[in-house]
Amino acid sequence: MKTKIFCDIADYKTIKFYNNKNFVDGFTTNPSLMRLAGAKNYKNYCLKLLKICKKKPISFEVFADNKKDMLKQAYKINSWGKNVYVKIPVVNSRGKFMGPVIKELSKKGVKLNITAVYNNEQTKKIYKQLNKNSKSIISIFAGRMADKGKDPVPIFKKSISLTKKNKNIEILWASTREPYNYIQAKQIKCNIITMPPKVINQINSFGKSFKEMTIDTVKGFLKDSKKSKFNL
Repeated sequence: MKTKIFCDIADYKTIKFYNNKNFVDGFTTNPSLMRLAGAKNYKNYCLKLLKICKKKPISFEVFADNKKDMLKQAYKINSWGKNVYVKIPVVNSRGKFMGPVIKELSKKGVKLNITAVYNNEQTKKIYKQLNKNSKSIISIFAGRMADKGKDPVPIFKKSISLTKKNKNIEILWASTREPYNYIQAKQIKCNIITMPPKVINQINSFGKSFKEMTIDTVKGFLKDSKKSKFNL
């Protein structure tokens, strides 16, 4: 099974570049990435991205914090394109499970990306609310877990085991920190991994021998010492 690679970015030029690359299968965004990309009008910026990303899946997140407004935003975002996945946080800022939102949207056939997931219990609760005939992604934040000293792999294994019989529901490795995370995701047969452009570029250098890596490292040290005009 192939582990699909999504690019985690909202920058227009970067999405335009990777949209033409076969090794990138889709894109994920969030309000923080949108802000970083300089988006002023959320809808207009998303529509601008959709002019270049017309077929590959791309996720746009709601930024409301209650059921009524989340649903309102989700239906609007869904209407922007057939390749759009609407990102819904598993809970709101007060920790309330957004199950009713997930259930209604999924029942209506809205493609969802449930985000900010950190444990298998959350995956189970989400899975119960999903329409199994509608496409959905469950995004588990591996990197942020690892940042706090927690091993994300066991959680992924349990979540993948839960959803593996349903081809419409995919598990996504989110908050990627290093290229080796791609190897980890492949080993456990995770459906998707999303990563920033820097990590995607590093994956393209996979396959170098230890000898080549050693020489490249020594060359780098030597180059910097010459630039600094070090002398003893």
